[in-house]
Amino acid sequence: MLKVEDMHVYYGAIHAIKGVSFEVGEGEIVALIGANGAGKSTILKTVSGLMHPRSGSITFDGQDIAHTEAFQLLRTGLAHVPEGRRIFLQMTVQENLEMGAYINKEVSQKDLEMVFNYFPRLKERRKQIAGTLSGGEQQMLAMSRALMSHPKLMMLDEPSMGLAPILVDQIFDIIKELHKTGTTILLVEQNARKALQIADRAYVLETGKITLSGTGAELASSDAVKKAYLGG
Repeated sequence: MLKVEDMHVYYGAIHAIKGVSFEVGEGEIVALIGANGAGKSTILKTVSGLMHPRSGSITFDGQDIAHTEAFQLLRTGLAHVPEGRRIFLQMTVQENLEMGAYINKEVSQKDLEMVFNYFPRLKERRKQIAGTLSGGEQQMLAMSRALMSHPKLMMLDEPSMGLAPILVDQIFDIIKELHKTGTTILLVEQNARKALQIADRAYVLETGKITLSGTGAELASSDAVKKAYLGG
């Protein structure tokens, strides 16, 4: 579904992503793990059109999207849940969800019920101003807003960041549920243990380069990954 080949991305003179290649097959959960500053978020921003590569190719569903703008990519079925949630803080929960569905002709009650089924707490707070939600609820809202566009591929950037352990478990359970319903997922996550538990395949990123790849289970049992990311 997604294929990235020899992608190079720069911030001015800084060479942030150095020849990265990876792919995400339809129906997979693929994880990108690595330390802070390794380039994980930059990769997601570049795939979703918020940044553009200097060279290399990005193909989504058979189309070259390397220089497509972010708002156009949403219509192709690619949704990005950014690091830090980036919800509309002054709007209500329901208004945020309606913004997620802006590419549709109208906001469907069926779609709202679908996301409330995943996140019942949001239904209770549908009229509440989003900025007053807890961190966990804001993460649920960011994921729900993306779901309103019916994505083929959902890219999640650090969904567990800053959350209490019980909420982290809930978020990962929901990711697994979304996957069961057919959503393909590209997951960037610092909690390598959790990410590898649910990933079909994973890539390890270090200073803008992919240094290891394999199934989630293979990387979870790798001595190098254990030492660097799993505290073992």
